[in-house]
Amino acid sequence: MPEIELSAGTIDYDDTGGDGPVVVLAHGLGFDGSVWAEVVARMRPGFRVLVPVLPIGSHRRPMRPDADLSAHGIACLLAEFMERLDLRDVTLVQNDTGTAQLLVGVRDERVARLVLTSCEALENYPPGVQGRLLHAASRVPGGLFLLLQSFRFPFLARMETSLGGMAKKRLPKELIARWYGPVLTNRHIRRDLAKFCRATRKDCYLRAARNLPLFTRPALVAWGAEDRMMPPETGRRLARLLPNARYVEIPDARTLVQWDNPAALTGEIRRFVAANPLAGEG
Repeated sequence: MPEIELSAGTIDYDDTGGDGPVVVLAHGLGFDGSVWAEVVARMRPGFRVLVPVLPIGSHRRPMRPDADLSAHGIACLLAEFMERLDLRDVTLVQNDTGTAQLLVGVRDERVARLVLTSCEALENYPPGVQGRLLHAASRVPGGLFLLLQSFRFPFLARMETSLGGMAKKRLPKELIARWYGPVLTNRHIRRDLAKFCRATRKDCYLRAARNLPLFTRPALVAWGAEDRMMPPETGRRLARLLPNARYVEIPDARTLVQWDNPAALTGEIRRFVAANPLAGEG
């Protein structure tokens, strides 16, 4: 897996290569690029797909102690990643943690198309029971460490009030271990996750929403039809804020739309890019 040095530290990323339209897939809190594996496989051939491992819980390399890992900080790292690799005319796809929204009107010059799948937005932060528990635990000394211990046991992680509530399909124990192994075993990774949870507040997504009308380029809002953590009404409201957006619901999917129904999501992204070509594409 290639790596790149950014201002906050070194991150890993996947890159399929190729000369097709560039797609950057951004994962959510407590996941890594593997959550996008099925979508990446289905985007081939025809696209260059990059998946950075963002430092929000499942990363293997701790960030610098002074790194800004708030939602704004993570959004800036995403922009920096695109700049350092000189990615242009990017189709940026966000799931779960809604940091891509924070680039709009601030550092979105490399984003030609925006795709928002089920994610935190507007006043829905912290989202659901899961988000509220994590948010509260991060503010109590030792609370985050204790809460995360449940992820050592797949049957607890699969509960509706935990990770299981984010997916309709059963989550394999191997993936749960992959996603939560780093934060369970490395206190510096826990420190990074805690920084995000403590620094990110509801008003950051509300402020970001004010800039969404500035994004006049093509946008797709693809929401999990059965999402309980990120209600579909939130997605519909986001689509109404974006001047050039289309709203669709992904059937048989909750928050992790790319896991629950990768075929439907990939089909929507492919159609979206084809319907909104750039100069030199197609």
